Amino acid sequence: MPRFDLINEYETDLNGQGLRVGIVMSRFNQDVCEGLLSACVDELQRLGVSPELMRIATVPGALEIPLTLQTMARSGRFDALVALGAVIRGETYHFELVSNEMGAGITRVTLDTGVPVANGVLTTEDDDQALARMQEKGSDCARAAVEMANLLKALQ
Repeated sequence: MPRFDLINEYETDLNGQGLRVGIVMSRFNQDVCEGLLSACVDELQRLGVSPELMRIATVPGALEIPLTLQTMARSGRFDALVALGAVIRGETYHFELVSNEMGAGITRVTLDTGVPVANGVLTTEDDDQALARMQEKGSDCARAAVEMANLLKALQ
């Protein structure tokens, strides 16, 4: 329902039929990443995205995600992309470095290519937090990818 009379508003569209979705998953913290992937793929299918139109690329760690997303986005073969991974705090500054650089890289891919990327890379204090969030985050990313692909198509 529109919020303002006389002003057209774009409706949220979660229909994934016909959308081509690429997923990049880090293999570091594999159990969490597989949980994110399972939830994401299940939700994409529930939204109507055909498994034949999905592609999954795995990479060693979170820092390799942006380059892979950029390559996929530039291929012109995807309406939306999803980044999945888990960066879990350790005892060194490495957590901040990986989290910040990976996050900035993902944002840059979206802005530079115009292909929406749903960022599902968890950054948590410990394994328990990551495990507790993986199902919901994976599903959220699927919905965000479909919604943004449809919104960008409607805006054109």
